[in-house]
Amino acid sequence: MADDAATILSPVAVATALSEMSREERLRWRMADVPGRPSAADRNLDIPFPFGWFPALLSEELAVGQLRPLRYFGSDLVVWRGEDGTVHMLDAHCRHLGAHMGHGGRVSGNLLECPFHAWRYDGEGVVHEIPYAERVPPRLTRPCDRQWPVVEANRLIWFWYHPHGAAPMWDVEVFPEATNPDWTDYEIHEWRVFGSLQNMAENAVDVAHFHYVHGTATFPTSEMIWDGVLRTSIIDAGLDTPQGRMEARVYSKMIGPGQSSTRFTGIAETLLIAAVTPVEKDEVRVRFCFTQPRNQASPIAAMMAQGFIHEVCRQLDQDKVIWDRQRYLDKPIICDGDGPILRFRQYYRQFYAEWAGARKE
Repeated sequence: MADDAATILSPVAVATALSEMSREERLRWRMADVPGRPSAADRNLDIPFPFGWFPALLSEELAVGQLRPLRYFGSDLVVWRGEDGTVHMLDAHCRHLGAHMGHGGRVSGNLLECPFHAWRYDGEGVVHEIPYAERVPPRLTRPCDRQWPVVEANRLIWFWYHPHGAAPMWDVEVFPEATNPDWTDYEIHEWRVFGSLQNMAENAVDVAHFHYVHGTATFPTSEMIWDGVLRTSIIDAGLDTPQGRMEARVYSKMIGPGQSSTRFTGIAETLLIAAVTPVEKDEVRVRFCFTQPRNQASPIAAMMAQGFIHEVCRQLDQDKVIWDRQRYLDKPIICDGDGPILRFRQYYRQFYAEWAGARKE
């Protein structure tokens, strides 16, 4: 009897948490709060934020002369695009009396104007104008202690986070496909994940979970390359199609904790740029940006490319069920079939400036 019951059960336990949702309910669930979840401290998520480049917005979400309030890394921020097209980011609260400049403020030329007393800031936080004062106090003519360097690449606005204010240590990788007219506009899928960035990132090397969470027939194997701030993974796999078996490759790259991309090549081509940025210690904003050649080589290739997008999003939905309630364990008990989780943690540790030279695990 037990064997019969086992054959009926889905190999994917989290399927029960998602199977009753309609498509519309699934989309709402992806962005909804998780009622009654424990605090970040209770889940041992009250750990430092890792440093690196992170996506803030799509470039198209910030027009010339527009500003936006943001919250990332537990900080209130304001981002604006001056009339020269350049994007700037600052801590949101005015150095005068603490008004949030992202609500009610405006762009004046290339400067940010506070809504409270019209103080005007440049992108380094230097006050250039106080309309009712004869002079700007000397201390306001110096840049703010905390800077938020910004670049635009791949149709995204990226910003550099470092808790000690260190300057960027590497560049944002540019993908020519992102701005190539022969490739599609981004197909975007979005989630709020109530967990830590590191717990999410460890999934990539946790080979056993692919069977038990995602229902894969086998544990995938990949070539893993560790090179400074760069980690790459290459998976070669054959796919059965009506035209026979065809080869495919999944090439994933991680440059620091905030730059993640995946290429799916072979039978079809897809580029995924993952915009994944911490909001709080226990909340991460996720936007998957997919682009593909406008003219895939065949109808089967186009179908497989769409199938790849669907599968990636299905797997993230399943992972979210886990991540939304997962604790961070300093000293996990790892067995021989788990994959290089401890090696990944060694790689990831370099991005915690607060832990430099210290051992937490």
